[in-house]
Amino acid sequence: MHHPIIKSTILAGLATAAVFASGAAQANRLDDVKAKGSIVCGTQNASSPYGFQDPKTREYVGYDVDMCKAIAKEMGLKLVHKPLSTEARIPEVKMGRVDMVAGSMAYLPTRAKEVDFSLQYLQGNIGVLVKKDSGIKTLADLAGKKVCASSGSSSAAIASKVLTKSDVLTFQTISQCYLGLQNDKVAAMTAGDLVLLRFKNDSEKTSTPTELLSEPTYTEHIGVVVNKGETDLKNAINVAIEKIDKSGELSQIYDKWMGKDSIYKLNRTFKVQPVDRAN
Repeated sequence: MHHPIIKSTILAGLATAAVFASGAAQANRLDDVKAKGSIVCGTQNASSPYGFQDPKTREYVGYDVDMCKAIAKEMGLKLVHKPLSTEARIPEVKMGRVDMVAGSMAYLPTRAKEVDFSLQYLQGNIGVLVKKDSGIKTLADLAGKKVCASSGSSSAAIASKVLTKSDVLTFQTISQCYLGLQNDKVAAMTAGDLVLLRFKNDSEKTSTPTELLSEPTYTEHIGVVVNKGETDLKNAINVAIEKIDKSGELSQIYDKWMGKDSIYKLNRTFKVQPVDRAN
């Protein structure tokens, strides 16, 4: 027969052990993924060229998917890829349903209060597209001119802060801005570089070619995201990213999706460095 005091002491001890075990698991997700032998990496599910479904193979591909593969391989872990909606990226990390997200997430101080960012593994610019014969070469040349952005976009918000001497207009879609540019309703349009490059490529088939200004309105610094306080996991991911960079694999992934092997033909200019201090 068990003595009630001894029994209650044992139960209290078990409860305390459970709390510590839970706390240890939460505090060190790196141990968890090592024990499982696999890591769950989330990407966006419909954002080309970052993470999207190949229409032919139905498999998820993209820059971020390749980064998930490379990081998992470098850490000696099997990858479990999880496609996510844009809105689900942070909630899925915080609920522990994914170990990390390579979701083209730009560092923002407000985001950094909820999740931790790895070193920068990608950088993106918000740019400005103008007609090639417009004579506009710099952001300063846009003073007094109409600049179009899609309604509710971050490009519009940034343009309002950066291009204070311009008349920033918002149209419902970025395609409407392009029509406005072609019809001389606006002198320029602003959006993410990759979006603008598609319009630039299309314009080269017309009698009114366009060009992208070399000076961006804003530069986004993008890192892999883990749950707040998962320092060991974040450090292990940082080590993996640095190795991927030094081996040349990071540049290969960039060239495949955004560089010389892609439709965008961009040159990699960013370095692997802390997102909050990158330039």
